[in-house]
Amino acid sequence: MKKYIAAAAVALALAVGVGVYLGSGNTAAPASTFVLLDGSQKTTADLKGKVTLVNFWATSCVTCVGEMPKVIATYDKYKSKGYDTLAVAMSYDPPSYVVNFAETRKLPFKVAIDNTGSVAQAWGDVKLTPTTYLVNKQGEIVKRYVGEPDFAELHKLIEKLLAEA
Repeated sequence: MKKYIAAAAVALALAVGVGVYLGSGNTAAPASTFVLLDGSQKTTADLKGKVTLVNFWATSCVTCVGEMPKVIATYDKYKSKGYDTLAVAMSYDPPSYVVNFAETRKLPFKVAIDNTGSVAQAWGDVKLTPTTYLVNKQGEIVKRYVGEPDFAELHKLIEKLLAEA
């Protein structure tokens, strides 16, 4: 019986050690180049230093269009505190639709078009929209949402991440 208890204690210690070794479980955001509507580029490295929401969306996605006012409100609420948003339109979205949407809705954050689908592929082969990632100041993915996020929960997480060094 003592052998089983000792073995269980060793197994538990090992499991705790592995958990500590693996850290927070956050993974680095994939290296990507985002082509913005104005033709400029932004890379994943540019996200470091801010808490950033990376939102994969499409103009044809009813949920995406429906959540966009909440995405804008979230951006407006936290932008002065080190928060940013990057909306990435899917490759199947006609660029003229994306430009029209961004202009008519006066999107206050950067909008990229993933013309080739390579960015969606790099970020976990995103196919469903909206798919949203919250990236911390170190450039690590902290949370992934498929479908509309619970914005109250999202705001709490943003506040926690903004408070971290």
